[in-house]
Amino acid sequence: MTALLGDTVVGPGAGPTTDPGGAGLRRGAARVLLGNWTGTATVPSRTLYPHQWSWDSAFIAIGLRHLSVRRAQRELETLLGAQWGDGRIPHIVFNPSVPLDAYFPSPDFWQSSRAGRAAGAPPAPETSGIVQPPVHALAAWLVHEADPAESARRGFLARVYPRLAAWHRYLTSRRDLGGHGLAATVHPWEPGMDNSPCWETPLARIEPAAPGSFRRADLDHGAAADRPTDLDYGRYVRLAVDYRESGYTDRAGTHAFAVEDPAVNALLIAGEHALARIALTLGADPAEHHERARTLTTALVDRLWDPASGMFLVRDLVGGELIPERSVSGLIPLIVPGLPAPITDSLVATLGSRHFRTDATALVPSYDLAGHAFDRSRYWRGPAWFNTAWLIERGLRQYGAAEQADRLRAAFLSAAGASGFAEYVDPYTGEGRGTRDFAWTAALALDLSRPPHSKESTR
Repeated sequence: MTALLGDTVVGPGAGPTTDPGGAGLRRGAARVLLGNWTGTATVPSRTLYPHQWSWDSAFIAIGLRHLSVRRAQRELETLLGAQWGDGRIPHIVFNPSVPLDAYFPSPDFWQSSRAGRAAGAPPAPETSGIVQPPVHALAAWLVHEADPAESARRGFLARVYPRLAAWHRYLTSRRDLGGHGLAATVHPWEPGMDNSPCWETPLARIEPAAPGSFRRADLDHGAAADRPTDLDYGRYVRLAVDYRESGYTDRAGTHAFAVEDPAVNALLIAGEHALARIALTLGADPAEHHERARTLTTALVDRLWDPASGMFLVRDLVGGELIPERSVSGLIPLIVPGLPAPITDSLVATLGSRHFRTDATALVPSYDLAGHAFDRSRYWRGPAWFNTAWLIERGLRQYGAAEQADRLRAAFLSAAGASGFAEYVDPYTGEGRGTRDFAWTAALALDLSRPPHSKESTR
């Protein structure tokens, strides 16, 4: 990859490598990231996702740091530049040069600068009004660690830390809709696992928007069999319209859809640990972040751990109960430091059980292989995703399950390269699904192509 003038670059061939994460895969990953770069940020896909997405950019920055530290910093800074006054980081930052009909819901649907004015939405750029999982603090810390001297020279941490802290305060205050300390999500798009069977019970309460009231641009570039159904999409639109018409206000008891998701809160906890390290590096007191991480970890275990299923489950805040669906979200808390040993042992055992183990590929499906709603090709109802695999690999290594982590890493790299850096893959065959040249797949393949022993500490 040829860096922009002035960028600090680590070449794709730098450092020791082992196959399947060899030089060819790194060159391919760098090609994808270069091709998806817009000059200020990286689009997930030139066709299906032509704007900047929140948690995509965090994962992309983690990979970009191996090519250009400055570009990785800019990825996060561009996203944070669209942060709202209440602290939220919107899930899409719209590129005004992209035609409105290229993606739906488009900026004229969200109307952020008007409908979100009271919540502090910026006058420009236009954004969505919902959020995505908080990977950003972890990404910022990893970008800093890639070149601490360059980070210090540019004042990177000093500039992003207040914004990241405000983002976490938003999630732990305005989004504590259950009143027990965990962050809630108010739309199926917010946890990032849009079409998960976990949302079936909460969504059944929602009257869908009329079919003629919106146009699905996603079907222009993706197979209908791989995407959410029209019924579910109509419910997504209804929830977004209602949130917009409320002025994007967060109040307990007013949301028809409100859940506490394990992955969202696990990432929030990992982010608090990262913010503690950032604060310490800047000479600030990290105590607030350590305390918040402890409080959130206790709430995560108390509210979402289900011993019978051996994993964490989603809690429906409207109905009050845990939703008895096993999804990959319930395994991602492996990234949380300091979980009790019985819990981590159960999570590792569940990963190796008939619910999530695929011997043919060693990839982790997004939903229970034995579940009633399993579909090996439909969006988040069974396919294996690369961002969740990256998180689980990191968690396994953190808790000393090196053999399982090595197996998952090898499967990840093999599938990423063979599928053309697909958005997601069939968990049984590794066949690519969704769009190709997907940015976070390339970025995280670049990260995992480095030998595990040379990675940063996960604690």
